[in-house]
Amino acid sequence: MCPQESSFQPSQFLLLVGVPVASGLLLLKCLHWHCSRWLPGACWKPDGQEDPVSQSTQLPKYEVRRECPPPTLPEAAAFYQELHTPTHGHTVTRQLMHKLLVFSAREVDHRGGGLILQDTGISLLIPPGAVAVGRQERVSLILVWDLTDAPALSRSQGLVSPVVACGPHGASFLKPCTLTFKHCAQQPRHVRTYSSNTSLLDAKNWRPLGRAGSHSSRDECRILLSHFSLYTCVLEAPVGQAPRKWLQLAVFCSPLAPGQTHLQLRVYFLNNTPCALQWAVTNEKPHGGRLRGPCQLFDFTGARGDQCLKLKYISEGWENVDDSSCQLVPHLHIWHGKCPFRSFCFRRKAANDSEDCSALTNEIIVTMHTFQDGLETKYMEILRFQASEEESWATPPPVSQPPPCNRLPQELFEQLQMLLEPYSVTGNDWRRLASHLGLCGMKIRFLSCQRSPAAAILELFEEQNGSLQELHDLLAAMERLDCASVVQSYLGGTPGGGGARENRGLELDEKL
Repeated sequence: MCPQESSFQPSQFLLLVGVPVASGLLLLKCLHWHCSRWLPGACWKPDGQEDPVSQSTQLPKYEVRRECPPPTLPEAAAFYQELHTPTHGHTVTRQLMHKLLVFSAREVDHRGGGLILQDTGISLLIPPGAVAVGRQERVSLILVWDLTDAPALSRSQGLVSPVVACGPHGASFLKPCTLTFKHCAQQPRHVRTYSSNTSLLDAKNWRPLGRAGSHSSRDECRILLSHFSLYTCVLEAPVGQAPRKWLQLAVFCSPLAPGQTHLQLRVYFLNNTPCALQWAVTNEKPHGGRLRGPCQLFDFTGARGDQCLKLKYISEGWENVDDSSCQLVPHLHIWHGKCPFRSFCFRRKAANDSEDCSALTNEIIVTMHTFQDGLETKYMEILRFQASEEESWATPPPVSQPPPCNRLPQELFEQLQMLLEPYSVTGNDWRRLASHLGLCGMKIRFLSCQRSPAAAILELFEEQNGSLQELHDLLAAMERLDCASVVQSYLGGTPGGGGARENRGLELDEKL
């Protein structure tokens, strides 16, 4: 054997053996990375940015994505038929095809019409002339409480409004319709409208909507619809600016009955929109939970920081059942609008022979602080009082019959509510009507905190036994001729509406 052959064999051996072994190791490494990313329970951190979540922090059941089989054609047909069946002015909450939906539907002709989802701040206005003369169209307005239908957001994006659908999907009209719903962004210019040109049962494809077709005011988004689809608002702040949104903290618990040993308080971290609070109310109904006290506003920043809820004080005679007095809510659960909640459970202390706690446990006072991680000095105090044996919880007190008052027709009430609700820079909205009804500035500011200030003002007008003619004259004096025209259409159909009424109606037509 020559020296050249003996020196060649080791390198040849490395090529024949080492390369396959290295390839196999590389393949195993790739398989391990792929499986660790997709197998249940694995923790995958993209670019090393995702922090591990504590094992003690369990996700609420409603945050788990459900894998549902695709609906059959008969199931889909029944689903859409129920959504588009007229509800005669009522707002319906129902679970259809594994989706919790709030909806209302009606038929609209060339005179136009409107839809309102009660207690949600969501409305749809179909203007006169949007439907051809001689035709009738069924339209529906749907609030989607299925959290899996929301857009997939990045860390810098925040969900600040509900997901709203207008049906039937793809319907178009001769004139643009106006969809209105609330948002909770602190800076309206940071709000961007998204739409998904898909039906409710299809996979969603969210894309930004052109800014020309939408307008965001202080707490409201208005969209001019060329056709019906799904819509929502996302908070997108420019680079270098801290995005912020308003939260409402709502505390729920069940009535404290005599002899009850345990009490659980649940604190929800919700977007500051009416529909988010209604979601929590609906979620609490099966458990008998009721809202305790008014909601509190919280300034939530998009900068990284989980929300802390710390127990600071419990009144005598009670103790905390949980091991920890502090609980965390992951930042993205709040930022992406998942409606999370955290709970504390308390129990009565056993009375010693030398101490009688019966007088101490008939009420419970709890103080909690909540703040974002790292901002403990900027905490908010949550103080809630709970008394035992509250008869008002177990048996509602008898309701005295209110004095009779003139009720506006339901459809007229809803149309005026939609027209007067949007915030006007000049103040010529529900606030001007409130001042005409004699309300002072303090009462007007109080009404601005209501779910629907316009509805509250109209109800006040009803309680004052105001007539349609008086309401018409008030709106005309306000130079809200659009509202006065709506009232005039009802005056024309009322008995005895002749003479001077007809003359005033002709003058109004000329102004219009």
